[in-house]
Amino acid sequence: MSMEPKKQVLFCDFDGTITENDNIVAIIKQFDPDGWRQLVQDTVDQRISVQEGVGSLFRLLPASLKDEVVRYSIANAVIRDGFRELLAYCREQDIDFYVTSGGIDFFVYPLLEPFGIPHDHIYCNGADFSGERIEIVWPHPCDDGCPNGSCGMCKTAVMRRFPAERYERILIGDSVTDFEGAKLADHVFSRAQLTAKCRELGLPHEEFATFHDVVRDLQERRPAHQERTRQS
Repeated sequence: MSMEPKKQVLFCDFDGTITENDNIVAIIKQFDPDGWRQLVQDTVDQRISVQEGVGSLFRLLPASLKDEVVRYSIANAVIRDGFRELLAYCREQDIDFYVTSGGIDFFVYPLLEPFGIPHDHIYCNGADFSGERIEIVWPHPCDDGCPNGSCGMCKTAVMRRFPAERYERILIGDSVTDFEGAKLADHVFSRAQLTAKCRELGLPHEEFATFHDVVRDLQERRPAHQERTRQS
């Protein structure tokens, strides 16, 4: 009896992956409040959780800066080469594409707007400018399966909605917010800190510079995916 073929599903980070730079760090650096460098370092080194780190960074900024912060974050982001082609490839091959981002709605949605990704395929954090300081809100918390419990936007909770027995889970990412997801994925495309982490943990990964590299690799792996599909 033939089993249903596994469907490919792709989880793609935003900051430093879809965009060339880390938008959160770029924003904080631009407005340069006291104490931000140590918070970034502590988050990268996993001394504090991503949720605590990002929440604390934005709390350094007064909410009255809202317009400047939003304007700066959108004006200064550069979309990585080949992103449109990757989306076209996913549509053509019926690969589900999800943006799983530790970024914030006020820059994630506007920057992705031109690409026509449905909003329910974009997971990110929110921001509340109604108080004295900028407060980050966390609409996608960790589930019981998450070893961290304080991701902020829990990528593995999203991935677990796509069970391994039915899906081939592919992750694209670059940093600390992608470490746990890389352990769950069938295939990892990595840059920067994620590459170092994959090496350290002995996780198979492909390094990429642009999304053209990712498309090329997916195309090369396609026959293997189809072969596995036929055999299962």
